[in-house]
Amino acid sequence: MPSLSAPHSAAHAEQVEPTTSERFTRALVDLTRAVWHPGCTFDTAIGLICETAARTLQVERVNVWHYDRDGQLLRCLHAYSAPDGAHAGAEQLESLSLEGDDYMATLEDVRTLDASEIEADIATSGSHSELREYLRRHRIHALLDAPVIIEGKLLGVICHESVGRSRKWGHEESSFAASMGDYVAMAHEVSRRRRAEKEVQHLLLHDATTGLPNRDYMLELVRQRLAAPRTPREVLAVVHVRIDASGGIALPADAPTVEEVMAQIALRLRQFTSNDADLARVRADGFAFLLAGNSAERTAIRLAERCIAAVRALQWQHEDIQPGAAVGIAYAEPSTADGARVLMRQAEETADRARGKDKFGYELFDLEHHAALVERLRLERTLREAFANDEFELHYQPEYDASENHWVAAEALLRWRSGGGLVVAGAFIDVLESSGLILAMGGWVLHRACADAAQWPAFGSGAPPTLRVNVSGRQFDDAGLVDDVARALAESGLAAERLCLEITETTLMRDVDHALDVLQQLKLSGVQIAIDDFGTGYASLVYLKRLPVDVLKIDRSFVEGMPGNAADTAIVKAVFGLAESLGIDVVAEGVERIEQKQALQAIGVRRMQGWLFGGAMDHPAACKLLGSACA
Repeated sequence: MPSLSAPHSAAHAEQVEPTTSERFTRALVDLTRAVWHPGCTFDTAIGLICETAARTLQVERVNVWHYDRDGQLLRCLHAYSAPDGAHAGAEQLESLSLEGDDYMATLEDVRTLDASEIEADIATSGSHSELREYLRRHRIHALLDAPVIIEGKLLGVICHESVGRSRKWGHEESSFAASMGDYVAMAHEVSRRRRAEKEVQHLLLHDATTGLPNRDYMLELVRQRLAAPRTPREVLAVVHVRIDASGGIALPADAPTVEEVMAQIALRLRQFTSNDADLARVRADGFAFLLAGNSAERTAIRLAERCIAAVRALQWQHEDIQPGAAVGIAYAEPSTADGARVLMRQAEETADRARGKDKFGYELFDLEHHAALVERLRLERTLREAFANDEFELHYQPEYDASENHWVAAEALLRWRSGGGLVVAGAFIDVLESSGLILAMGGWVLHRACADAAQWPAFGSGAPPTLRVNVSGRQFDDAGLVDDVARALAESGLAAERLCLEITETTLMRDVDHALDVLQQLKLSGVQIAIDDFGTGYASLVYLKRLPVDVLKIDRSFVEGMPGNAADTAIVKAVFGLAESLGIDVVAEGVERIEQKQALQAIGVRRMQGWLFGGAMDHPAACKLLGSACA
């Protein structure tokens, strides 16, 4: 048995050239596949036909022309020149007048027009001057043209042109050229059929009055969105807008019809569509929006209010006509198992419930959820107003060196002066984060805190306290953070080494490479970096070694159990030992009892923060404690 790696015999190595018939057949099979491919347009198809015909017939030029019978005009739809021809790459898209010409009349009676020598051929030599000039200009000596006939009517011609030489066409070549005419006709019909199918599909999935997608379209869209992967925070919302077109009265004979009212309202509602908000007419008296995204809950309520306002603002010639709009909202979270029909029905039922209470109103499917969300939106609006009215202030909680009993740093804490009292940040920080107000607020805190800290004097003979400022996750991801820190230092005159930015380990671990890049840029400015709430996230020791960190702040949850809880004590020991070996300072948070202080000192922790050493105080009080008056 011969080896599998043995060379092929000479007989196998020879390439057998296909016959002319085989070459033509293969070209037709390939063209059929291409023209019928779903993604093949008419322009693409005739381009392929011209290129295939030129290559297979070995001619220099192939053009497809449309015949305007009324104007006696030929208009070139596509011109192809062989790559190695005299006109390579130069499309000659032109028009030719055929008035009084017998060229097209000849084509109507033949499968192909065979002109082996232009000057000697009757049909072409007797042609009108424009056609003869076209042939002379492009040095065309021979033609093999095929009519494009659709439903018995001559619509055009495909011309196979031999440049610079006469050509005697064989029977197989004439048959192939005739097929090219048929393929142009087929490409036209395929394209027409696809357009018709799209039009039918559009009619099936769209409302004739408003032009909006209909209920079937929206149901399929909701199904697709429900099936697609979503993040834990991403929500889908269906907002159903139920319209009372007559406004609850019998419309007079000359009043707009219900469909006219719905068309006008559709125009108003269209302005609320976006990449994240799709609109459809899902009932004779109802529209629906589909919203998606992390902010879909809040956006849905704002959208409901805007829809109601838009309908209420409509002006009609009949003063008695005032269409009503009641809106129902239903949500689907990632864990929701209900399908598209259920979600849409929930929104519709909720709109019915809203309409039963008020001509203009909205409700949520989950009333408890509704109350909580409305309260959250109210708080968001209030916080924005408070920020604009300068109702926020900073307090500072000292951080002590327990061994020397003096404070070495202070953490800036946000407070809201509301209703005569102070509200701590924990009561509203989540709303700041979710609303995006955290970026503006975070910038304000940074600049105000640096300005305050620049006035702090040294405690005794030591250095002035370090300022610690918390940086939220959204601030850390913002591209302007590094520049903002530089501006705050420059404007306040605070030395960079006196500013320490506190970032939670959860924020840092989301994208370690990004975190490393940002921290390195911040370190170049001279500021310190602290990991806040250390131990509550999922920081890896490997990553901790890579990150340019100056301070670890041990979370209060581990300090709380000391000294009685052996596990908490062991964790604090381990963190302290790790930090010490890496040259990182340690601060213990939440120290409230003398026993906790003593247990921490026994481990070696010197820096502590908590009520045992003092609570947060405003700027004047901080200056007074340091023995100086504020400027």
